[in-house]
Amino acid sequence: MMHGMYGYGPIFMIIFWFILIGFGIYLLKKFANGDNKTTKNSENINKQTNTPIEALQLRLAKGEIDEAEYERLKNIIKRDQE
Repeated sequence: MMHGMYGYGPIFMIIFWFILIGFGIYLLKKFANGDNKTTKNSENINKQTNTPIEALQLRLAKGEIDEAEYERLKNIIKRDQE
């Protein structure tokens, strides 16, 4: 008669490896597909599809363009919208 972990040891070892390999596959799929972004980031992406003026204001706020470039591009956008 077997007592203790010796009788069930191989079963637990197989279960352990299935869980470990399954978790590894889950992580690989998650990061390989780019799903490591939270829902807040995906909401921000949706918000970024704003008007051209709002996109231009965002670029100015980030420091990607200076005020002179902002005014020049804003005038071009307004002229094209008319």
